[in-house]
Amino acid sequence: MSEGIDRRYDDGDERGFLSSYDPHAFAPAAVTVDVVALTIREGLPHVLLARRAAHPQRGLWALPGGFVRAQDSEAGPADPDLPDAALRVLTEKTPMPAEIHLEQLGTYGALGRDPRMRVISVAYMVFAPDLPDPEAGRDTAEAAWAPWTGQEGTAFDHARILDDAVERARSKLEYTSLATAFLPPAFTITALRGVYEAIWGRTLHAANFHRKILATPGFVEDTGELADRGGSGGGRRARLYRAGGAALLHPPLLRGAQ
Repeated sequence: MSEGIDRRYDDGDERGFLSSYDPHAFAPAAVTVDVVALTIREGLPHVLLARRAAHPQRGLWALPGGFVRAQDSEAGPADPDLPDAALRVLTEKTPMPAEIHLEQLGTYGALGRDPRMRVISVAYMVFAPDLPDPEAGRDTAEAAWAPWTGQEGTAFDHARILDDAVERARSKLEYTSLATAFLPPAFTITALRGVYEAIWGRTLHAANFHRKILATPGFVEDTGELADRGGSGGGRRARLYRAGGAALLHPPLLRGAQ
């Protein structure tokens, strides 16, 4: 093989194999998506939960989720891809802004995690600022924003998924610009510090934080504008910033160093 890859692929042979393939040759497994939607409300991190209205585990709170639609049906069209499925099940519970941060958290497929059958779930995380109150959707009795701690009694293995999401969010604040996803387009350094304090669960030194943020290349950009109001003590109006172009922070804002 002097150049490229010798494919040795026979399209006709492939079609013949597929025409006789038995999709029931292996034990069935289903694919679902679960979404950890995080926002900050009244200075505290919250997660979107829905109380299940149908079996299994009816009555328990759960993350928004559902089976991936493999084909068009009466329930709706097929999901083009997994992120589309995640956004679909989420928007059934709460309106979403045009700009959100969506990323895949992990895959969960332990035997017995769902009593119905072997179910493999692909979990996603969504971060957005000041999301509205949710509404009950398909197969849910009610939906609500709840503090992201103390949710051990949720359905299936959703407590583990939520724990993984919390640690992912806390870690990503150290070395990425993720914190700006919780804020409106223009924000103060004080509001940015509030995000870090809420997610990390600790109070930060205001002056040190301000200095480190402005010393981190590409994290924030000065808009040239001032906040409408001064601080709680009636002081000067704070400067407004927007997210800079940096995706990664260098140097990172390490939790133990703040």
